[in-house]
Amino acid sequence: MGLFDFFKRKEDKKGELTTTETVTDIDGNLYTTVKIGHQLWTVEDLRTTKLNDGTPIKYTEDVFDWIGMSSPAYCYYDNNPASGIKFGALYNWYAVETGKLAPKGWHVPTNEDWEKLENYLIEHGFNWDGSRKGNKIGKALASNTIWAEDDGEGTVGNRSMKNNRSGFTALPGGCRNDLGTYYDQGYYEYWWTATETDENNAYRYYLGFNHSNLAFSRYYKQYGFAVRVIMNKFV
Repeated sequence: MGLFDFFKRKEDKKGELTTTETVTDIDGNLYTTVKIGHQLWTVEDLRTTKLNDGTPIKYTEDVFDWIGMSSPAYCYYDNNPASGIKFGALYNWYAVETGKLAPKGWHVPTNEDWEKLENYLIEHGFNWDGSRKGNKIGKALASNTIWAEDDGEGTVGNRSMKNNRSGFTALPGGCRNDLGTYYDQGYYEYWWTATETDENNAYRYYLGFNHSNLAFSRYYKQYGFAVRVIMNKFV
């Protein structure tokens, strides 16, 4: 039996691709997956409270504890555990830096991993207008619920019922900044990459309700962003 026999794809009524494969983190949280090109991604953002060797990650509600943190930490938006269940946890980059945040056999995606995802979707007609040039894949990645509305043509928040052709199902979980303030839930989703830019910054990818593209920029490591994980080897 070949590898693809284990990762049978199915298509739901909206044409979104999923797989029958799941992965469990060290806390026992179960994640479904989606195959996009030659990559296998989790469909939900990470919720683990421990590294994959069992080491606890510091849970940090207090603003003053969060400010200047230079060791692995996580929190929930507005310090609300229910947000963690729905949107996943928010981690600083020092948790990513350990190399042990993802379940074994998986990893936090690098810039290169995200670029492969982006290029595959563009080349295979997942831009909102069906074109195969330029980055207009935001709607294909975003979930078709919860996002704030926007009237810009092709934006994530414009007629969101047309979102999520890829099955990636990104939810607008917001973030926590380096001063401990929470913002953007319902409007933006941000994910850390495993790619460091310098001593103080690392790359993040993000979607916005008023954007049509998947964007990236470098940001302070003390910020709290969501994390998706990708299987180490998937052909």
